[in-house]
Amino acid sequence: MPPRSADPRLGREKFPRLARHGWLPLKRNWLCGGFLLFSVILLPAQEPVASFNVTDYGAVGDGTTLNTEAIQKAIDTCSAKGGGTVDFPAGRFLSGTIQIKDGVTLQLAEGAVLLGSTNLADYQLIDGFKEGTGVQVGYAFVIAVDAKHVGIEGPGEIDGQGKAMAAAQAATGDKQWGKRPFLIRLLRCEGVVLQNVKITASGAWTTHLSRCKDIQIKGVQIESFGLPHNDGIDIDSCEKMEITDCHIHSGDDSICFKTLGPAPCQDIVVNNCQLQTGEGAIKFGTESVGAFANIKVSNCEVISAKEGGIKLFSVDGSQMQNITVTDIKMSNVNLPIIVRLGAYLRTFHPGDQPQPIGSIKDIQIKNIEAKTCTRIGIMISGIPDHPIENLSMQNIDIELPGAGHKEDAQTIFPENEDKYPEVKMFGNVMPAYGAYIRHVQGLKIDGLTIHLAAADQRPALFCQDVENMELTHWTLPADQGADSVLNFDSVKDSLVSGFVVQGGAGTFLHLEGKDSAKIRLTDNQLGSTSTPFQLGSGVSADALTVH
Repeated sequence: MPPRSADPRLGREKFPRLARHGWLPLKRNWLCGGFLLFSVILLPAQEPVASFNVTDYGAVGDGTTLNTEAIQKAIDTCSAKGGGTVDFPAGRFLSGTIQIKDGVTLQLAEGAVLLGSTNLADYQLIDGFKEGTGVQVGYAFVIAVDAKHVGIEGPGEIDGQGKAMAAAQAATGDKQWGKRPFLIRLLRCEGVVLQNVKITASGAWTTHLSRCKDIQIKGVQIESFGLPHNDGIDIDSCEKMEITDCHIHSGDDSICFKTLGPAPCQDIVVNNCQLQTGEGAIKFGTESVGAFANIKVSNCEVISAKEGGIKLFSVDGSQMQNITVTDIKMSNVNLPIIVRLGAYLRTFHPGDQPQPIGSIKDIQIKNIEAKTCTRIGIMISGIPDHPIENLSMQNIDIELPGAGHKEDAQTIFPENEDKYPEVKMFGNVMPAYGAYIRHVQGLKIDGLTIHLAAADQRPALFCQDVENMELTHWTLPADQGADSVLNFDSVKDSLVSGFVVQGGAGTFLHLEGKDSAKIRLTDNQLGSTSTPFQLGSGVSADALTVH
């Protein structure tokens, strides 16, 4: 009798982890209206899933015995016999690279620790690639390649011993971080479950899923920081994925969507996660060759993010569309929202060809609360002749330090269209305190509130080369000494309505650009602002109307 029934009606062959918990799905629907939904009918399971204890294959949980061969033998046997669980009892099981095979779930009991070796010679490079800065990477501690119905479940822990590994590497004079292993790396797998496991101290990226489908990540705790490139979860060209109820404290980006090749990253939901990072909290890119589509991130808390809260980058030719980020609370963030379309145009796998410049369109960002921010509130930048399209923001509340100087407003950002995209790519001096927007066609920002800790002499907003824009229901603080509240240059067919401004600036809107046209100011409360608008040299007198 095989350990699992092959009866397709019961679905035991497809869903061994649900079977082990006593239930089996009869039906599942993935997509509805562009986002993941599930419809499941559960039937009672009838047979237990086979289990294979690593100690029965010679593994010793003393923290010093290298158990790579024993653990791999347990995995290979489990898969060959139809799949099941490879069980780790309480103990510290030292190992190098192990490879999960079809039908296998690693089950880590309470008190069980799968411990990474600090000797780089114990790790394998499988299906390597070059990451965003051009470094060869791909070594891994726990890996699965072209496997189906695999998983890792707690409540135990996987500890990569990253700092000890890096110290041992440095002692030999080798400082190449790309030789250090990712903690978990899953390539082209289908039917993946990562659940209720603690993942700590990676030597490089913590969890990398590449070209995988049908993935559930739930209740995972990641504590991986102290080394460069300690990403939390990297989602590379994956489809049909759900990440929920996770806590991620990472040195590098916490949740990062990537497309290192032409395959898309799509149909993904992230919900109810807590993020803390030395880099970006919710990031799309930098690696961005294939499309990003139908992705929703919601109900997350960002405790801190030193290099950006919400970051959307298409710089390698990606078509980015139908992305929603909603109900995010963040604090201790230098820049809450940055959206960048660029022309970096790299490739990451041998034989891949560079893509033409991509696109960003149909993006929704709403219900964002950002406290203790340090740089600017919102930065949006396409490139000349390649605007970002149809970007909508709603109900955004941002706390900023203020204290900017009048001369800062004269700062001109370089285009830097072929440069690596990052928060600091345009320099450290911001020409506006609230938002910087350029090369956009189709923009709506409704309900933006900005709080300043100190008075600021820069405008709240700088806009350049923007068409079809609606800015409505903004609440802005006093700006004594500023020349203007809004600074527009080459803006067309745009509405500014429902602003409440405490006042103090010389004028509400300063308009430059001979091609500026069809600007409408309606129902704005300007406080003590001296004049409603001021036209620059060469701007047509009928370019702007006030109601």
